[in-house]
Amino acid sequence: MYRILIVEDDFTISRILEEHLLKWGYETASVEDFSEVLSVYTKFEPQLVLLDINLPYYDGFYWCAKIRELSDVPILFLSSRDSDGDKIRAITQGGDDYMEKPFSLDLLTAKISAILRRAYSSSDRTLNILQYGELILNLEKMQVICGDISVELTRNEGRILSLLMKHQGDTVSRGRLMQYLWDDESFVDENTLTVNVNRLRKKLSEAGLGDRIKTLKGEGYRLL
Repeated sequence: MYRILIVEDDFTISRILEEHLLKWGYETASVEDFSEVLSVYTKFEPQLVLLDINLPYYDGFYWCAKIRELSDVPILFLSSRDSDGDKIRAITQGGDDYMEKPFSLDLLTAKISAILRRAYSSSDRTLNILQYGELILNLEKMQVICGDISVELTRNEGRILSLLMKHQGDTVSRGRLMQYLWDDESFVDENTLTVNVNRLRKKLSEAGLGDRIKTLKGEGYRLL
């Protein structure tokens, strides 16, 4: 079952789309708070996004760009704008297709089916995205993202952060982290882990997240 995220501020249209797509066997979610589009996206992890251009907080072009920082998930624009300029901008900024309102539900269904077939017939393009509060981690690109700021991580920094995020605020022991990073912690100097954690702390600070990693002496680390 493919998951489709609907980003449409006309709630009548959004409801019609949800009901129609459910009949075709798709799982759907609709954005209600349009200042939280990216947060809804990361939680739902859709395989396709239906995206309006005229939205209350920023526009569809902005949210398309933010989603593209995380994923190459197919994006189908649905808009009442009919100028060639808007259509060209939608495609050049990362959209996969564009439909003008009003549109035929049957044609929309056919386009969705074609886009999903092209995108997922040979491989699964769903990316490994983790979120903890306002902190987002893209494990494929090894980027930590907070709002408009993104910071590149090394492989080890990304893996440390991912393990802490997966434990949702619980303490992770140094031994567990070392084993996760290097398979056999007995062959690694503990200072190596300390250096990696300190570098990760600095990068989280650069992303505007402050000191989010708490050291518990004799126990390990916890993400705040």
